[in-house]
Amino acid sequence: MDAAHVLAALALGYLLGSIPFGLLLTRAAGLGDIRAIGSGNIGATNVLRTGNKGLAAATLILDALKGYAAVLIAASFGPLAAIAAAVGAVLGHMFPVWLRFKGGKGVATTLGVMWGLSWPVGAVTCVAWLVIAAVSRYSSLAALFSIVIGAVVAWLTLDWRVALAITLLMPLVWARHHENIARLLNGTESKIGQRSTA
Repeated sequence: MDAAHVLAALALGYLLGSIPFGLLLTRAAGLGDIRAIGSGNIGATNVLRTGNKGLAAATLILDALKGYAAVLIAASFGPLAAIAAAVGAVLGHMFPVWLRFKGGKGVATTLGVMWGLSWPVGAVTCVAWLVIAAVSRYSSLAALFSIVIGAVVAWLTLDWRVALAITLLMPLVWARHHENIARLLNGTESKIGQRSTA
C-alpha cells in the first residue's frame, strides 16, 4: 500500500469522525446548541444533561458508528488504511474543522474504531466501561480505564500495528479528559445522571 492510500484513509476517517451528531440531534430536537449546556461538550454524556435519554443514546450510537464505518470502509484498502481511518475518525471527532477544532472527548468514537479493528477488543472495552460505570457511577472514570483495558487486550491479541494504533488513541482520550481527571481527584466530578454545569 502506498502513502496516498493511507493519507486518503486518514482523511476519510477525519471527515466521518468530524460529523457532530450531538450538536445536530439536539438542534433538530429544538434543544438549542449543546455547546451552551452543561460541560459544553458535543458528546452523549453532555446530551444526557438535556434530560433527553433517547437523544443521548442516539448520539452515543452514531458517534460510535461513524468510527466503525470509517474503519470498515478503509479496510477494503488494507490493514494500514483501516488503522489510518481509525486514528482519523477519533481526531475528527475531537478536532472537527466545522466547529473550529472544538469537538468531543472521543470515547464513543474510539469504542467504534476498536469494534472496527477488532470486535473482541471492542466488546471487552465496552464491558469494562459498563462494569466500571455501574460500580463507580462516573462516566469519565469508566471511559479512562476501559480504554486502558482495551489497549492491554489489543497488545495481547492483535497485530502490533493495530495494538499500537489503539494505544496511541489512549493518551488522546486522557488528554481530552484533563478537566474530568482534576474533578475526580478533588471529588467534584458529576456522577451519571446528575445534572451539572461542569
